Amino acid sequence: MTGIKVNPIGKIIPGDGATYHTVSFTLLNYYPEIQEVVEGEVVEVEDFGAFVRIGPIDALLHVSQVIDDFVSYDERQGALTAKESNRVLRQRDIIRARITVVSFAKGGSSGKIGMTMRQPFLGKLDWIDEDIKKLRAPPKGASEKAGAERKTKPLEAV
Repeated sequence: MTGIKVNPIGKIIPGDGATYHTVSFTLLNYYPEIQEVVEGEVVEVEDFGAFVRIGPIDALLHVSQVIDDFVSYDERQGALTAKESNRVLRQRDIIRARITVVSFAKGGSSGKIGMTMRQPFLGKLDWIDEDIKKLRAPPKGASEKAGAERKTKPLEAV
């Protein structure tokens, strides 16, 4: 809440130890939507997945939705590790994920949010940077072929 204004004149109800005042305020709220891409901080890692703080609430990133790889939980490090790529997800990592499930109770006090990182350009921000660098790098042997073509091309007359 921001911009809170409390009227100094209130009401006293006999037998009640409190005073009641008129209050006005500005409320900032967030309602996650399915398919929304969000960035958040990993706040806890468990054997079944990670909890990610997205704004005022936490979402669950299930272990099956971390990466397209076999993932194991390392209890000593409190981390999820991918077998083939050796990528590691730990507490305090910043990630980008897509919201896949939003389920709030009728009162709105508690709910569940599920997310995935198993899509291109989603994951730990460091992983995304690595993937982009790989895409921008010329394919292996491409520069060698270009050099060979230049050497074998005949010179044009001036």
